[in-house]
Order: sequence, then C-alpha cells, then structure tokens
Amino acid sequence: MALPQSSAALALALLPFPALAAAEPQAASAQPTEAEAPGTTGGIDADGDIVVVATRVRGEVETAVPPIVTLGEEDIAAYGAGSLQSLLAALAPQTGSGRGRGDGSPSVLLNGLRIASFREIRSIPPEAIKRVEVLPEEVSLKYGFRPDQRVVNFILKDKFRSFGTETEAKLPGAGGFSDLSEEVTLTRIDKASRLNLTGTLERRSPLTEAERGIVQPAISGAQTGLIDPKQGDYRTLLADARSAIVNGTWAKSLGTGSSLTLNGLVQRNDNRSLNGLNSVVLTAPDGSLVQRSTLLPAPLASRTVADTYSAGATLNLPVGAWQLAWTADGTHVDTTTTIDARADLSGLQTLVDQGTLSPFGTLPADAILPTPQGIARSKSDTATTLATVTGTPLRLPGGQTALTLKAGFAYNGLRSSDSRQLGTPANLRRGDAQAGFSLDLPITSRRENFGSKLGDISLNVNAEVHNVSDFGSLTAWGAGVTWGVTPKLTFAANYVASEKAPGLSDLGAPITITTGVALYDFTLGTSVLANVITGGNPALKKERQRDIKLSANWDLPIGKESALLLEYFRNRSLDTTSAFPLLTPDVEAAFPGRVTRDGAGRIVSVDQRAVTFAETTGSRLRASLNFGGPFGKPDPNARRSAFAGMRRPGGGGPGGSGPRPSGGGGRGPGGDGRGHWNLSLAYTQELDETARIVPGGRVLDLLNGDALSGAGISRSSATLEGGGFYRGFGLRISGTYASGTHVDSSGVPGASRLDFGDLATLNVRGFIDLGRMPKLVSRAQFFKGTRIAIGVNNLFDTVQKVTDQTGATPLRYQRGYLNPEGRVFSIELRKQF
Repeated sequence: MALPQSSAALALALLPFPALAAAEPQAASAQPTEAEAPGTTGGIDADGDIVVVATRVRGEVETAVPPIVTLGEEDIAAYGAGSLQSLLAALAPQTGSGRGRGDGSPSVLLNGLRIASFREIRSIPPEAIKRVEVLPEEVSLKYGFRPDQRVVNFILKDKFRSFGTETEAKLPGAGGFSDLSEEVTLTRIDKASRLNLTGTLERRSPLTEAERGIVQPAISGAQTGLIDPKQGDYRTLLADARSAIVNGTWAKSLGTGSSLTLNGLVQRNDNRSLNGLNSVVLTAPDGSLVQRSTLLPAPLASRTVADTYSAGATLNLPVGAWQLAWTADGTHVDTTTTIDARADLSGLQTLVDQGTLSPFGTLPADAILPTPQGIARSKSDTATTLATVTGTPLRLPGGQTALTLKAGFAYNGLRSSDSRQLGTPANLRRGDAQAGFSLDLPITSRRENFGSKLGDISLNVNAEVHNVSDFGSLTAWGAGVTWGVTPKLTFAANYVASEKAPGLSDLGAPITITTGVALYDFTLGTSVLANVITGGNPALKKERQRDIKLSANWDLPIGKESALLLEYFRNRSLDTTSAFPLLTPDVEAAFPGRVTRDGAGRIVSVDQRAVTFAETTGSRLRASLNFGGPFGKPDPNARRSAFAGMRRPGGGGPGGSGPRPSGGGGRGPGGDGRGHWNLSLAYTQELDETARIVPGGRVLDLLNGDALSGAGISRSSATLEGGGFYRGFGLRISGTYASGTHVDSSGVPGASRLDFGDLATLNVRGFIDLGRMPKLVSRAQFFKGTRIAIGVNNLFDTVQKVTDQTGATPLRYQRGYLNPEGRVFSIELRKQF
C-alpha cells in the first residue's frame, strides 16, 4: 500500500506500529531491552511515499479459524493485571467454553507452542507479553487438546527483564476476617531462553458463623443452657488458611528452533476449621429437654495440611518440515487431616438422674471424656506425557493440509486411609494410553485463488483411541467445516462423538459404611438417622457423548475492534455416570435395592455409590459481543517517535500476510498516546436440560423444577467484563447474572419447593500506573514501575434469596452460608524494579 507523504499523519494514527505503543514513558524495568519486531513494517520509497508491509508476528497461531479476541500491548496494559494468571482470570468471559463438557477452562500455548503446564508461565508479568490470542475450541485439536476447550496463546517479547513485588490486602465490608498476600517474581527473557522464579505467601484469618449472624438449629422442645458458650462462635464459615508457594521455570534455546523448558513447584497449604462444641441433650427430672454445650475438653476442630510437589518438562524440536512437541508433567500431593471426635458426654445424664447435677448447672470436667482424634491420610500421584508432531504433508489446490499426530500416556494413583472408617484403605491406580490425529483440509481459498468466489472453506477430521487399564478401550472422533464467507464473516460447524470412562474413585474405591447420617425421607416426610454406603461401583458403564456446535463469527462494521460471536451447542449423553442423586420417590423407584427400610417403613440404610443415568441432554445458545478502541487525544511526541522509527535502517521488507486479526482487540490503536477501552458481553440461554434416570423412565426437566441435586439450573446467564486505560489511569468492571430457578422436592425438611431468586454481582477495580507519569517519576524515582490498585468485589453486596413455599428462608440457605465474604475491599501495591 502506498500513501502520499501528506497523508503520513493519518497513516500513523491508524496503523499498529510498535513505536506508537508508548505515549507515556514506561517503567524501564518492565520494558523490553531492545526494539521488538513490529506487526507491520514500513519505510519511505524513492518517490516519498510511505510503504507499509504486513508481517506475521512470530509465535501466533496459524489456522483458518479466526481468533475470538486478539489483544495487543496497550490492550493488555488496560487490564492492570499483575501476572498471566490474573490476566487469564480477567479474560474468563472470552476464554470460557460453552460446549458443556469439562470445566470450561482454556488450553494455553506460549508462542504458538504447547507447554507442559500453566505453572510454566502463570507468574510472568503481563508487560512481557506482546500479544494474546483467544481461539475457539476447534483449534485445540491442532495441539492435541480436547475439543471442549478454547485456546489462549501468549506471545512473549523477545527481550524482557524485571524483578517485582506485589502486596495485596483484602477486607470485607462486614468485617470478620482479613486476607493478605505477598508475591516476589524474577523474570528474564532472551528470545527462546527465559528464567522465571516466584515466591508467594498468603494468610487468611478465620470467619465464624457468629460473625455473620448465622441462626443455629435447635432441637424442637429443648431449652438451652443460658451460661453455655454459643456454637456460632466456634464454627467457621471460612477456615484459618495459610499457603506458601515456590515456583520456578527455566527455558533454554537449543538452536535451530529447538528449546527445552523445565518447571518445578513446591506448595504447602495449611487450613484449620472449627466444627462447633461438644453438646448433649439432657432430660430434666420433670421430663423437659435441655440442650447443653461446653468448651470441654476443647472446641472441635479439624486441620488439613497438604504438600504438593510438581515438575514438568517441555521439548520443542523441528524434525525436517515437521514440528515435534513433547511434554511431561507430574504432581504428588500428600494430605493429612486430623479431625477432633466428639467427646463422650453420656455420663452427664447419669449425674442428672442421680440428682447430683442440675441440667442447668456447671458441667463437671471429669464426666466429659475425650475420644481419639480421627486421622485421614491420602497420597495422590498424577503423571502425563504427550508427544505431538505437526506438519503440512500435502499441498492441495486450496492450500497446504495440516496434520497433527499425537501419542501419550497418563497415570493416576490414589492411596488413602481414614481411622474413622471401617474397611480396606483405598489403593487405586489407572493408566491411560492414547493415540490420535487431526487433519485440516483446505477446500477453497481466496489467497490461492481457488474457488475464491466461495470464500475460504476448510474441513477437519479427527480421531483418537484410549486404552484405560481398569476399564478398557475408548474411542472418540469428530469432524468440522469452517467457511470464511468474507474476511470478516466466518461460519463453523462441528460434530464430536466420544466415549468416557467413569472416574477412578467412582469405579474402584473401597466400600465404607458411615452410621448415623441425617437424611430426609420424602416418602414419610421425616428426618432419619441411617447408615450410608459409599465406595466404588464396578457395574458403571462407559458414557457415550454426542455433541454438535454451530457458530458464526462476524467482525462488526461499527468499530475497528468490534465482533459478534454466536454459538449453538447440543449435548447428548448415554449411560452417564453421576453421584447418587437427591433421594426423591422417583429416584428411590428408579434404583430398587439402594434403599433399605424396616418394618415400619423407616429408612435404615442408603447405598449412595455412583449410578448410571440412561440419558442426559442439553442445548444452549450463546452470544458474545466484544467492543473496543482508542479514545482521547493523540500525543504528538509519540507520533514523532513512531515516524522516526519508520526511517530506521532495515525497517521494511516483504512478508506473508498471515491469518487475519479478528474478534475485537489489539490491532494497535491507542499506542499513539490515546487511551484504550474494551467491553465484553456474553449471554447464554439454556434451551433445554433433561435427564432420564432409567430406560423408559420419566424425563426430568431440570429447567422446570426437577432436580438431581439441591439447586436448579438457571435458564439465562450473562457475564460482563470491560474497562479502559488512559495515560496511567485504569478502571475495570466485571459482573455476572443468573436468572432465578425453582426446585420441587428440594430435600429441605418441611419444604416441598424451593425458589432461588435472580442473582447479579458487580466488581470494580481502579488502578494508577505511576510509572507512566513522567513528571511524577522525575520528582521521585521510587514511582518508576509502581502501580496502586483499589477494588471492590460484589459492590452491591448481593446474595441469592432462597425461600420455601411459605416464603421463609430455610436455615441452610442463610445469607452467611451462601456468601460468607459479602462485599470485599482490596488494595494492591505492585513495584517493578
């Protein structure tokens, strides 16, 4: 493209030159130590015209599927994040998958390559990132991931050095606890070589039920001891929690495009919870009941200490025209939990019967007998290794094919014991060997001028097979088509058929019997104490999943950084493994033999091992809108710097155009001194959600009162995330909304129906990057690389309202139980050296 020299100012305002990316001087410690290769290069030819040539950014994902969102350096700065972990959390509305499988979290790439674990990069400062790409689920297949995860690609700057600290304090508006954290990070990046070391300490004080006004349940007809301590003072809603983490990553270039990365992590979590007081119900001489509580021998508590050791390795190696990526990752978790057992208080009733103790008097210590603590121990091990080979084996008239081959092995092991349980300690192991492929076939191409009138059409076929040691063989296959109608409008359709094994514990955990568990009997309408059987169920079947996804991605004409993504999902599963559902009459009839009753019809025992549902289905629509762009007045100094950068020697050269940027973000505007804003909205409408427990049985409508657990499924939900950044000042907002639901046969004693109200939350965070204020830095160098942030989570202190058919709120749904934190204020100080 050639422009008259008189149009230089306009060209500089519109094109994403890196020289425009710093209208205000940046903190030197958080900047690359040398100029980055730009996304576009240019120069001035012999006729005085400005020549601009687009070049592909090193490390970006090459695919026919357009990104959902692309963020440049100014977009990333606008989030005010302290690490890639916090940046990824802020991007949740764009990175979460609506496919309905897995946990919805994304797969992560670094410079377009797989990594062994997110641990490798989670503490890297966002200032070290050149670009972020968020891509749809179809792209995950190219890297050996499951097709139910979106892909996030972080592209590093070539040179970066920093040492930073971040201190954060959180305090709830209602008081009761505090949360303090400190993190220290060292980062060195030199092209393919890097070093990242992080140490983190966090301490959260406990929050008790009394501090949130929890109403304690009482025994009907029983009086309470007026001199007794209150149970709520000794029950915690939030445990006293401490954690320490040391995480390190070392990467080294091996030459010729090869690199080796090693990562290690050591973590300790130490939590202590209070579980109330020892209590007893005494029968007075007149026959009345008196409920007593005592601090003797000590308040009941439990403590869990978990030590985690993780290690990972990544090797990227070109093999001829192919790219080999090998990852290995392993984690060992050693957990010990000590649980105070309730003391033996039976001797108190004997003293009352003998007339030597008043039911309302001081309880003698020698009649309160302590019992041994329960100790639960578990050791879990996970190890995964996966090798992928990616290349372009064949050229078709529509372009190069792309083939990914993968093979790997995963191991899971669990050993556990509990002194409170009878039976054999658990010792479970599972190995999973897998192999598969994914093939992309270009059919038509505008670039190749083959069928260009039809746009860009490509097909994908994929398949994989698993051999699970304790279950057998599983298969999965899928196919999809992508149609780029125009450079700004893309349609996609995908089908996935897969098989899934039941969980390791669901299948093989040892059988245990717990006595005296409180249950609600819907048939008789009463609460009972019964034996509950848990453990593995070897009769569970493999789940067969059939999923359809249709999508349309449109770059809107109303703004340079605006896009609309429409998605339709349809899920159907046969023989689904599920935890034992809420024990309604329908469930009891569907699983004969699981409930044992005595001659009077009272429940004696319930077998709550996992079950197989005949069929579950679900479908939903999801619409995502992304808007963004620059605002404010340009800085002439930044423009002159950009123009001078264009004249540097070797500043231009031809190159391929690469895949188009898409999805509303980061094409460069705002780097001329103007601010930058963005807004992301995602709305999901559940069309249906059903379950059939047994073949031929009644279909449960989970959107209309039926339930498999104690809560319903919202028909409508939405997320919001957005904000802006201008010359050091930033503001971010995020929010969620879920429509109300109702549940019939809720499991709450005395309630046949529960209504869950709408719930909307809003979070606000403002920050000031003092290092972007030259006048302030010139007066005090301490402000260089310093950022202060203040935030409020749950700004309006909202909590879901739950009522029964009488309009009352059941005790288990009290505000303090549903959202003990409430409105939380935070302040953060971040310093980069």
